[in-house]
Amino acid sequence: MDRSGRVRPFLRRRLIAVCTATVLAVPGLAALSSAARAADADLARNGGFESGLDSWTCTAASTVNSPVRSGGSALKATPAGSDYAQCSQTVTVKPDSQYTLSGYVRGSYVYLGASGTGTTDVSTWTQSATDWQQLTTTFRTGASTTRVTIYTHGWYGTGTYYADDVSLVGPGVDAGQPPAAPTGLAVGTVTSSSVALSWSGVAGATGYAVYRDGVKVQTATGTSATVSGLSASTAYSFQVAATNDAGESAKSATVTATTSAGSGGGSSDLPAHALVGYLHASFANGAGYTRMADVPGSWDVIDLAFGEPTSTTSGDIRFTRCPVTECPTVESDADFKAAIKAKQAAGKKVLISIGGQNGQVQLTTTAARDTFVSSVSKIIDTYGLDGLDIDFEGHSLSLDASDTNFKSPTTPVIVNLISALKTLKAKYGSKFVLSMAPETFFVQLGYQYYGTGKWGGQDPRAGAYLPVIYALRDDLTLLHVQDYNSGSIMGLDNQYHSMGGADFHIAMTDMLLTGFPVAGDANNVFPALRPDQIAIGMPASTNAGNGYVPPTEVNKALDCLTKKTNCGSYATHGTWPGLRGLMTWSINWDRYGSWEFQKNFDGYFG
Repeated sequence: MDRSGRVRPFLRRRLIAVCTATVLAVPGLAALSSAARAADADLARNGGFESGLDSWTCTAASTVNSPVRSGGSALKATPAGSDYAQCSQTVTVKPDSQYTLSGYVRGSYVYLGASGTGTTDVSTWTQSATDWQQLTTTFRTGASTTRVTIYTHGWYGTGTYYADDVSLVGPGVDAGQPPAAPTGLAVGTVTSSSVALSWSGVAGATGYAVYRDGVKVQTATGTSATVSGLSASTAYSFQVAATNDAGESAKSATVTATTSAGSGGGSSDLPAHALVGYLHASFANGAGYTRMADVPGSWDVIDLAFGEPTSTTSGDIRFTRCPVTECPTVESDADFKAAIKAKQAAGKKVLISIGGQNGQVQLTTTAARDTFVSSVSKIIDTYGLDGLDIDFEGHSLSLDASDTNFKSPTTPVIVNLISALKTLKAKYGSKFVLSMAPETFFVQLGYQYYGTGKWGGQDPRAGAYLPVIYALRDDLTLLHVQDYNSGSIMGLDNQYHSMGGADFHIAMTDMLLTGFPVAGDANNVFPALRPDQIAIGMPASTNAGNGYVPPTEVNKALDCLTKKTNCGSYATHGTWPGLRGLMTWSINWDRYGSWEFQKNFDGYFG
């Protein structure tokens, strides 16, 4: 993954043409006419929390009768760990209209804001409010914006906060009638930490609320959802209600499910189907700079691109945020860190990605290995990140001529990388997210070639990721091979497969989920990985890299791999409904392309 603007015919490069990011002009705040003011209404539901947490989706929150600013109740929320105790609700608004968001808060570092405005998302905060303090901010909706999410949250390690009398004043929308209760609620795939649910659609519903053990835990726009973050070997009950602008329906009938025992493999609280994307955080390019706070909630794993070494063999990794001279809209470090915490509070994972096309990393010595561990740890701790993505490309990994067994590697750059990653995993524990983004050259090509080969003369990088993946197979959260900027690769059907359609993704993914003999040696088989460890890597648009396929082809690949339907010429060796999801380069390019990749993922998995 690179920023060069050139496409490599085999080893992937990201198309990056350096340019100045476009500055979005914030509309001026025009004075409202008396007629417009007369049409304004308070659109926030249960803004005084008099009906408990109804209409709000909250973490670590409850209502109390003291202290209150007015009425008989107020919100009390307590941040803990990486959870900032956010409460939010989505409100229907009119396009191209002015709104004022206001609320009263008490506590230290309390935030009030709005996202999804279609223009510039806004927030305001107070560092310390010993008594009730009003926070107010304004925004104008975009030309096609009909729904906005308003929220309040606290801050890491600063204790409990309170909120009351939250309002969103602006042009109202006729709400109509609440929809009927959903029917057909059923349990799908169950893992040690998640339960997949589906139900029948309800006429007039614009969304659905999912309840776990009687408590609303998330919302969905489609007729399916996966409830994650569950404990292993635990029984849960679930219900669903339909929602629209008029309110929420009665709840559906209850279904129950018991999670399975834990099985390792990294973070246990990713959703059953995850959307992974790289965020250009250290440079600008033709896609433009995207602030962390502006990344939509659909993205479950956000990989910050990139941490790079001070020199190829130093092991000293540095993460430098894009300078304002290159990225005029770049946020401050404080806002960047706050946005990361807000994503984490919403259940998202934010990782530092090491490498890329320009970040060649060769841990040739144990000293470089130890420096790698300490410098990467410093980045993770500074930004409060959830883990690490290894995106070693180019000449970062290659095999010595004498290194022929992927199960027992001897090449220093391989051995030291494995040791470094195991050290980091042990340091941060079971919740540490470890992902890898190798190119097909370093993984699937290993079916034919491994290193220099028995007789020499081959590229020593062929299959060089296999020993790393194998050694970390029990610690690896996600493997998302870059199925783009690739040459033709032989699949398990002994036919060459090329980019441009669903078959390439099906064949490459089937190899990972089935396992394959390395360099044609039936006695030396690379074992299959679990489907929950696999996401398919695809470019977000034609601008992002060679190998782009339209949504119809993406869905064919998913249908074939997860349902064994809609398959093409390649016959898979199994069916894997637990396939984790999709990865793309990049979030920025997807935004540039009107969020086509994200929207298709949301539509497919709900």
